[in-house]
Parts: sequence; structure tokens; C-alpha cells
Amino acid sequence: MKIALLGYGKMGKAIEAVAEERGHSIGVTIDDEDDWMDKLEDLKDCDMAIDFSTPATAVGNIMRCFDLGLPVVVGTTGWYEQLEGVVHDCEQRECALFVASNFSIGMNIVFDLNRRLAKLMNGHEEYSVGITEVHHVHKLDAPSGTAIALARDIVEEVDRKDDWCLMRKGVKPKKDEVPIVSVREGEVPGVHEVVYDSAIDRITLKHEAKSRRGLAVGAVLAAEFLEGRKGYYTMKELLEL
Repeated sequence: MKIALLGYGKMGKAIEAVAEERGHSIGVTIDDEDDWMDKLEDLKDCDMAIDFSTPATAVGNIMRCFDLGLPVVVGTTGWYEQLEGVVHDCEQRECALFVASNFSIGMNIVFDLNRRLAKLMNGHEEYSVGITEVHHVHKLDAPSGTAIALARDIVEEVDRKDDWCLMRKGVKPKKDEVPIVSVREGEVPGVHEVVYDSAIDRITLKHEAKSRRGLAVGAVLAAEFLEGRKGYYTMKELLEL
């Protein structure tokens, strides 16, 4: 495939390296509005787009890909309040879209374990539950899309929880909320930890990314999966979870 990279920061460069290792080529990199104007013809010559841009630009990038009939894999988070409308537009226009809050294979296995653990903990009200996520200082959204996905799955399975909340100084979570603590420090690729805590013990489910490569591999696998397909897909379909 000839791939367009929408967002050419550290993740974009990691995806470029993995894509070329797997026999693909990078047809164009787009990093700002000028690139959209200057490189449009190169973009039209691509088979697939992979977006790791910013929360503010992701939806616009997706819609431009739809206009070109270009399948798009999206790893950018922080825009999911618009996801339902974007998916509807994708299906109405018979386009192709793959969205994941985290492309790490290991993290997606943890998503599945998180759902199973939440089911088991549903009847044990003596346990509180919370999430902590740590990322590099360049990450623009907080909490991470991965932490939100973890929290939503807990809310879905645990009857005593109805929503999640971002912990801030002076904020105390409501009894029915799953608190998320977000930390931004250094160049941390990503740590996510779900903790069930009681007076007698603690259960911890943790995933720690060692580098961006795991995300890049998953994103390229998603692009390979999306090739030739129409509709909306996630890591559940790719990994058959």
C-alpha cells in the first residue's frame, strides 16, 4: 500500500518505519493546512491514510479522506464526542474508517481482561475502583482515550458505577463515578492501571508501553485489515475479541 500519514510527529515517524518494514511506502506526509493544499495530488495517489494528528484536526482530516474516497485509520483521541456522527457519515457514504483509542495489541488484550474483571467485581461492593494513566508531556488530551475506554467498560459492567470523572485538585468523585487520575511527565509512552481496592486487599490490572512501536505496529495492521473493506471497524474486529 501507499500510505498517507496525517500528522508527522513522533508517532507518524514510528508508523513510517513499521510500514516500510512491512513492505508499504509512504506516499505523503501532511502536518498542517498548507500541506493539505500543496500535497493534495500526492494524497489522491495514496491507498490508505493513517491519522495521528491532534484532537482539533482529526475530524476535519477524516472528512477530507471521505471526500477523496480514501480509507482512514485514526489513532488520534480527544474527539470522540463526535464519533457517532462521523460513523454515521462513514456508513451513509460507504467509506472506510478504523478507530482505536489504543493500537497496542497488548493493551487491547487488557481491554478484554478489564471487561471480564469488571463482571467478576460487580457483586463485590466492598471494593472501590479507579484508573490512573501516565503519558508524556506532549499529549494534548486528558484523560487519555484509553483510560476513558477502560472506564466506560467498567461502567457498563459494574452496576454501582454510572459514569467516570477526571480527578482534579479539590474534586471528590461521586460514589457512582469511576475516578481517573491523569499524569503528564517526561517522555512516558503510556501507562494504564485499573485498581480495585478494599480494606483487606488490592487487585491491579496494568499495562505499560515500552515505546511507541507497539502502537505503530497495531496501526499498520489496522491499515492492512481495512484495505478493500467498507464501513466502521475497531480493534475488536481486527483481533476477533
